[in-house]
Amino acid sequence: MTLWTGCKSRPVSSKDGFSHFVGLEKFSDFERSTNESGETVLLSPIIPSRIAWNELIVSWNADASAGTFLKIEANANLPDHKTKFYTLGNWSPDNKIFPRTSVRGQKDTDGRLDTDTLILKQLANAAQIRVTLGGTNGALPALKFLGASFANTQVPTATHPPNRAAWGKIISTPEHSQHGYPNEKGWCSPTSLSMVLSRWAEILHRPEMNLSVPEVAAKVYDADFKGTGNWPFNTAFAGSFSGMRSYVTRFDDLSEVEDWIAAGIPVILSARWDWLQPGRPFDSDGHLIVCIGFRENGDVVINDPATRLEKGESVRHIYQRADVIHSWTKSHNAVYLVYPENAEIPANRYGHW
Repeated sequence: MTLWTGCKSRPVSSKDGFSHFVGLEKFSDFERSTNESGETVLLSPIIPSRIAWNELIVSWNADASAGTFLKIEANANLPDHKTKFYTLGNWSPDNKIFPRTSVRGQKDTDGRLDTDTLILKQLANAAQIRVTLGGTNGALPALKFLGASFANTQVPTATHPPNRAAWGKIISTPEHSQHGYPNEKGWCSPTSLSMVLSRWAEILHRPEMNLSVPEVAAKVYDADFKGTGNWPFNTAFAGSFSGMRSYVTRFDDLSEVEDWIAAGIPVILSARWDWLQPGRPFDSDGHLIVCIGFRENGDVVINDPATRLEKGESVRHIYQRADVIHSWTKSHNAVYLVYPENAEIPANRYGHW
């Protein structure tokens, strides 16, 4: 099994740290079988984490034609037993023959599935991932990448010195609002994704990635959640494009976002809208935004989908650094990373990508 970290430097991590990411892009060590329905099942070896963890988010990228699907499951190694396999998602590119959906009602004495996140009642030290590949007329998706983001939400995130190479740098990124579309409801995630995909479409001369907000929303819709905010469904869509890598992970603090901005790659953050700016009306839901840079004083430059263009508002906002840090805690510092597979990405200092 190949652990994919995206860089040559050895990541630093500790057993009592907040998060750890494991990326897999070769699957020769996976146990391969065929189930009673004729679908291909890939079972990973046990994947150890460098930290004790109570939350797991699994991301995947696949070349998937219409009529194919993936089922993603995972279990956890607890101190005295293994948990059952929880279903983390049923994913398809077209959402027709095989509905794209999370699975409700997965709660037992070991933990529960909160839409896209496995949450345990006690700390684990490893996991196994099971991927079922299926489709019509013998067609199967080709798995390109699996990412496992482990987190221990019982410990505080580490604080690192800021990367001032990103201060004063702004990455030109198309600006889209989530509002103004028929049937729009909570489209902050696909809107953020559309902005980042449009940037890569311009840079790579890939017009197929320059999609409207409704087009992206349709491609990430979760039929059970009845919305577009399923984190791995968003990254799975971005990673379905040839040559693209996309996944969900968790950072320690803004210094790691600064690493990516310094490398010229915008980062999608899961934050809380009302905490981004003092005085906003109460809103406890999560929100997705695009960090495109930093001011010279370290404040954060954000493309915020929750913008009313009809009121003359600008998608680009400047948010105070402390407010972004605070609002980001809503998701335990979750981010989407979206970039070409051959991109020069930052050194993986802490094992988070």
